[in-house]
Amino acid sequence: MNHDLLAARRARIRAGLSLGDTVLLIHAGDPIPLPEGSDQTYPYRAHSEYIYAAGEECAGGIVAFDPRDGAAGWRTFVPPVTEAERVWEGRLPTGGTPLGELQPWLDARRGRPVVALGAAAPSAGTAAVREAFTDLRRAKDDHELALLRRAVEATAAGHALASGLIRPGLTERTLQIELEAEFARHGANRTGYGTIVGTGANSAVLHFAPSGREIREGDFVLIDAGAEVDRYVADVTRTHVAGRPTEFQRDLHQTVVRTLERAIARSVPGAEWKAIHLAAAVDLMEGLVAMKVMRGNPADLVERDAHTLFFPHGLGHMLGLGVRDASGQAPGRPKDSRPSLRSLRMDLPLAPGMVVTVEPGLYFIPPLLQDPVRRAKYADDVNWSLVDRHLHLGGVRVEDDILITNGAPEVLTRMIPRELP
Repeated sequence: MNHDLLAARRARIRAGLSLGDTVLLIHAGDPIPLPEGSDQTYPYRAHSEYIYAAGEECAGGIVAFDPRDGAAGWRTFVPPVTEAERVWEGRLPTGGTPLGELQPWLDARRGRPVVALGAAAPSAGTAAVREAFTDLRRAKDDHELALLRRAVEATAAGHALASGLIRPGLTERTLQIELEAEFARHGANRTGYGTIVGTGANSAVLHFAPSGREIREGDFVLIDAGAEVDRYVADVTRTHVAGRPTEFQRDLHQTVVRTLERAIARSVPGAEWKAIHLAAAVDLMEGLVAMKVMRGNPADLVERDAHTLFFPHGLGHMLGLGVRDASGQAPGRPKDSRPSLRSLRMDLPLAPGMVVTVEPGLYFIPPLLQDPVRRAKYADDVNWSLVDRHLHLGGVRVEDDILITNGAPEVLTRMIPRELP
């Protein structure tokens, strides 16, 4: 990251945190050794708050800021590279001040409050500063948007390849391997999260890890996968059918796509994400009522939380330095206590520069739909005989990544087809 971009980002941090006389430390965190004594570690990821303030990865690094010194108050302290690290890993030194100089730097500021972010243990004042820091990171700068667009390009390539491979007899694991390899061929460093490939009934498992199950004729094939480029992540879901979809499958898929399109249109500056989520729930119920799966007024069904039988997750989340990065509540806003909103990843007004996912879904999830308590509660709201005939159908989710602008949102993933053939 070039010096001018990093300086501009740090200026926003300095203006947004209102630290007063408090010294700020942001810790990258240290690698965690694998337990079997193999001289290896778990894949390392510096804390996103450190990456944002430092502009690059550095295991064990610490960014320090003294607000008394204004724009000149930033220092990045980095650990030395050992001979063993040079020999065994080929590691090169990272630019910055040697970590051994941190303590003298702190000693010169003894008696002043210190707040710790990143991978450090929370200190007095961490929660308030983190809330402000998270909020100011939500709008993406040009450097971040460029990396997100590269991640989307790699993701689009992987989804295009995978969609062309779908056929009876192919396993979920094979689809995962080919998709992830295509990400890498198009510039991805890794996947942004654990790839989800669910076929048949597995497509209704929200975070399904691909298995050796073979695709069967008529299966839903749900692929939720995103590439990561220099720590910035795309997150895209498409649901396909292996072969010719039934009328019921097509109606279910179209309901989700229509809900997605309406939710994207509502995603304008100042719109409350929670309101967009609840409106999407009504749209989904409207579709299920038309399909005779649900009975009653769609808005009333959502008011009674009946939608959670088929749509048990939130509409989406923020993207950035990792999946769901900088999600959460607006500053000072408590978490909504309604059980139906416990999986809502963000509750805040949208603003230009934010990048969010929009991912409505409808699923036939046996643990929810076979629960006797839920069946009794919603006895008159659901066509249970129709549900039972489709209990192992699986589910549909369609997800795009969008950039909030001063006008209509930009659909960053618009090049990835949504519709069934």
